[in-house]
Amino acid sequence: MHRNKPYKGIGMEGRIAAWYAKNTRRDIAEFRSLAARLSNGTPAHSRILEVAPGPGYLSIELAKLGQFEIVGLDISKSFVEIAKENARAESVSVDFRQGNASAMPFVENSFDLIVCRAAFKNFSEPIGALSEMFRALKVKGRAVILDLRKDASYKDVAAYVEKLNLSWFDSLLTKLIFVLLLIPRAYSKDQFTQMASRSRFGGYSITESEIGLEVRLTK
Repeated sequence: MHRNKPYKGIGMEGRIAAWYAKNTRRDIAEFRSLAARLSNGTPAHSRILEVAPGPGYLSIELAKLGQFEIVGLDISKSFVEIAKENARAESVSVDFRQGNASAMPFVENSFDLIVCRAAFKNFSEPIGALSEMFRALKVKGRAVILDLRKDASYKDVAAYVEKLNLSWFDSLLTKLIFVLLLIPRAYSKDQFTQMASRSRFGGYSITESEIGLEVRLTK
């Protein structure tokens, strides 16, 4: 059912990537909070892969904790360059590289934790991406996917965007992107349940948030 789908999102290169990086930097408190939450229960010296890290803010916050080896894999050349520069500016070490989520350039059993935030809905091969996450994880490793809910309402989105303190134009543009481009690509809880249950992962849980879902899978 979700074997593949054409990509119809915004091409995250050049100026679009720079605009996205500028606006998502405002979410830095959220990235720090998520990094702290993900690190909880993750042993020191673990290898962590962020799939589609974009500008790299979450990976960088994880690297700042100083106890993990962090890798970021993004299909966008612009994002890889931006993320590398952001890491240099923060004086942390993150191995950002270009690659496809459904054909990862890693050997089996490479990572203790894989995280994918706000990107899974855009993957043209979602089942392939799940299979690659499973392959790249170590035994008993876990994957965490955070993304939009397909049933998030315009009211939900508007309330979320207002918290970002964007300019009038960026606020309007962000709402339009959510409603017209992102949410139509997103999955419902039931759809994620179907994908997770058909995957090779041994267990999973799905929880809902303000406008999103958090999917946790264990190998």
